[in-house]
Amino acid sequence: MAGALGFSLVAMAVLFPLVASNSEGDALFALRSSLSDPDNVLQSWDPTLVNPCTWFHITCNQDNRVTRVDLGNSNLSGHLVPELGKLEHLQYLELYKNNLQGTIPAELGNLKSLISLDLYNNNISGSIPPSLGKLKSLVFLRLNDNQLTGQMPRELVGISSLKVVDVSSNNLCGTIPTSGPFEHIPLSNFENNPRLEGPELQGLVMYDTNC
Repeated sequence: MAGALGFSLVAMAVLFPLVASNSEGDALFALRSSLSDPDNVLQSWDPTLVNPCTWFHITCNQDNRVTRVDLGNSNLSGHLVPELGKLEHLQYLELYKNNLQGTIPAELGNLKSLISLDLYNNNISGSIPPSLGKLKSLVFLRLNDNQLTGQMPRELVGISSLKVVDVSSNNLCGTIPTSGPFEHIPLSNFENNPRLEGPELQGLVMYDTNC
């Protein structure tokens, strides 16, 4: 009996990471299903494999957990999916220079390990989700050259690791944050937003004016 119990515990230990990786594969396949891929860059994304670590444009860590999705400049169109929020070990989400449309899913705020979110040069619309303020490891947030509207979420001010923010060439409104990491972000990274006003004056100007 003890031997059988020991075997079952070993089996669970072996199978659990596979189940986790499979859920990551399911999340990525949901993304693939939402995209148009005329150049077949996602051809290797086979949902029948145990995990997605052998797929092109995917990087995994030693535990077979997805840490990087690199699909920049891949001639993709379509939209992002909320399932991406299940990639809890993801550090780099690179989808720049495509023709992505739709909105940024609020579920991306669940990517607690994310260091770099690069969605620039697409056709993404809607607002910047306040949930991105939960990304306490984020260093690079590049959303420039899209069709984003609404204000800069003040939740982003609380990300002390943030070094680069670029939201230029969108249609954002309101005022530019000046506290926390935004003290060191150049104003040029906010230009070409016709409805975005100058830096906010703490306590003097409501930041949602002109929205």
